[in-house]
Amino acid sequence: HHLIQGQPDAGSFPRTAWLAAARRALTAAPNDAFGPGDPRGRIELRRALADYLARARGVRTDPERIVVCSGFAHALRLLFGTAGSGGGVLRGPLAVEAYGLGFHRSILDAARVRTVPLPLDEHGARVEELAAMTGPVRAVLLTPAHQFPTGGPLHPERRAAVVDWARTHSGLVLEDDYDGEFRYDREPVGAVQGLDPERVVYVGSVSKSLSPAVRLGWLVLPEHLVDAVVTAKGEREAWASAPDQLTLAELIESGQYDRHVRRMRQRYRRRRDQLVAALAEHAPHITVTGIAAGLHAVLRLPPGTEASAVKAAAWHGVGLEGLASYRHPAATATAPDGLVVGYATPPEHAYAAALDALCRALPPA
Repeated sequence: HHLIQGQPDAGSFPRTAWLAAARRALTAAPNDAFGPGDPRGRIELRRALADYLARARGVRTDPERIVVCSGFAHALRLLFGTAGSGGGVLRGPLAVEAYGLGFHRSILDAARVRTVPLPLDEHGARVEELAAMTGPVRAVLLTPAHQFPTGGPLHPERRAAVVDWARTHSGLVLEDDYDGEFRYDREPVGAVQGLDPERVVYVGSVSKSLSPAVRLGWLVLPEHLVDAVVTAKGEREAWASAPDQLTLAELIESGQYDRHVRRMRQRYRRRRDQLVAALAEHAPHITVTGIAAGLHAVLRLPPGTEASAVKAAAWHGVGLEGLASYRHPAATATAPDGLVVGYATPPEHAYAAALDALCRALPPA
């Protein structure tokens, strides 16, 4: 049973809608769509995204400030460079959340970017500590809609405070909006980018909403960074496929993308509710957090039981991860013990069995 976070249900890719959108998009596409193209990405997609992100996430931008990339990792490489590339667009150390994706840290390590961990609490990253950081920390990478992996949104006061910090220190906020569409319990939390489009780089992709196999993402940039990012993008080999961009644009324009996201939101919400119900029944002593949004939840465990719970889960045939594997190596304050449970991945027919096995693996009260 696979309860690793970060993967949507592969069986739910909207094949029919994607095929129909591709047919319409390619029929209507001008001939120049099959020529060398624009390093920022197809104008059809950038227009569709400007419109969609304003509507769905409160992002304020125009198509000229959007650069299409092939996902969040590519965005990081454009901004910070790669091993041996002599650096990207941004220089200097980067503040990051004390818990985050090791894969992202390894990209930054490879680009020789020093990352400085920001502690977390129940209101998200403690952004008030940015001002006191030694060394020229001028940029911070955050997951404001749904902290990854601990799960809460960044408190409204802190959202305002981090934008203030960026204004006063000529700083930059990098906003990783990896699953902003999947909010279940209240009105969506809008993008921090809407508070100050010139101080926030907003990054999104279709990895969670459609599929990680569709290599499409986007950077919504302050005006002063657009040219540098386009230059960093370089030759055409690194650009996302134009037919895919046209297809996604058509999927968004036709309303099918919204329909798909709505359908998936209902499905994942149902799965989240099943997880919460199973725990309430079989392990009422375990608190489940981070469930207002996203595709994963965190199960809080008694101190000192995390490693053995991960082992017990493996013994019961359940693959999942403990919170410790997401901790920044230099983080001082640590989060309580916990398990990160991805409830989006298993196929529908295998989900109930995966939950049963998970409950059997949890430490007793």
